[in-house]
Amino acid sequence: MKKVQKLILISLIVGLSSEISIGLMNSDFRISAAVIFFQAFIIYYEDLRIIPTGLLSGFTVYIFRLISYYLINGSISDVVFSYQLEIVFYIFYAIIFSILTKNRNKKSLNYLFLIMIISDFSGNLLEVIIRNMTTDTLSPSKIGFTLLIVSVVRSSIVWLILNGIKYYGMLIVKEEHENRYKKLLWLTSQLRTEMYWIEKNMDNIEEIMSKSYKLYEKIKNNVDKETWEEGALNIARDVHEIKKENHLIFRGLKSITENELEDKGMNIKDIISILSETMKREIKELGKDIRLQLSIEHNFYTSKHYYLMSILRNLVMNSIDAIPKSKKGGKITIEQWLKED
Repeated sequence: MKKVQKLILISLIVGLSSEISIGLMNSDFRISAAVIFFQAFIIYYEDLRIIPTGLLSGFTVYIFRLISYYLINGSISDVVFSYQLEIVFYIFYAIIFSILTKNRNKKSLNYLFLIMIISDFSGNLLEVIIRNMTTDTLSPSKIGFTLLIVSVVRSSIVWLILNGIKYYGMLIVKEEHENRYKKLLWLTSQLRTEMYWIEKNMDNIEEIMSKSYKLYEKIKNNVDKETWEEGALNIARDVHEIKKENHLIFRGLKSITENELEDKGMNIKDIISILSETMKREIKELGKDIRLQLSIEHNFYTSKHYYLMSILRNLVMNSIDAIPKSKKGGKITIEQWLKED
């Protein structure tokens, strides 16, 4: 349902932006900003189905142009067919783009820049050819170079926008990582403080055990009765001190886990990446032949990443433990996908 809503919203934005346009050679053929939005959306949203988006975008552009023409001229009878050719452009653009980007990495913007130029130019050229055969007298040979320039300019704008978004996102991620690293250093220093008190308590416990054993020997052998009371009192006092220190340690650890672990969140892909590296090292140290296969379909954002990491780590560790060292070609798979209602 969300994908359908996104498709409709994008098509409406493309249709609305088509009102920013210029005509060529006194014809119904127009160059608009809508293609810039259309290109940017189908590249930025990787889960967007390109051909349905092209079809719906072409239809919304057609409707918006009819409404605009009617508001200005009071009639649409003379442009009903001519404006329909806008739909041809978007469908043809979507088909070419889909073919040229099939099984390709959509993250290579330099490659996509060339695909955008080819798709834009081819779509416009086909529309001009059809118009030349039907309603307008546009000559493809005369207007061809202009269409190429327009394709390059519009594709360049999209390339700049997407690169800007990409590098801005990298700066944000870098800043988040730096903040998380600072918080990790602070957290580590606090944990080291608590570890010091735990080690101190361990020494105290050993000392109390020694005192208790000595008192036990005295009672067993019925010697030094006058020291029994003082010895028991000293043991009780030491246990009470350990209890107080343990309570302080508990409060410190509770404060760390409740306050310091509060974070803005992480994307699931970052969580899985960290988990993968950690578990691969664990598998290597155990000397097991196990391959991790991780598949993430929907890169969602969560503020509960510590808890999610803990759950996933336990699941993977249990799986690693369940695979014997003698087994060759072991495999652990983690898959995530979005199930829509």
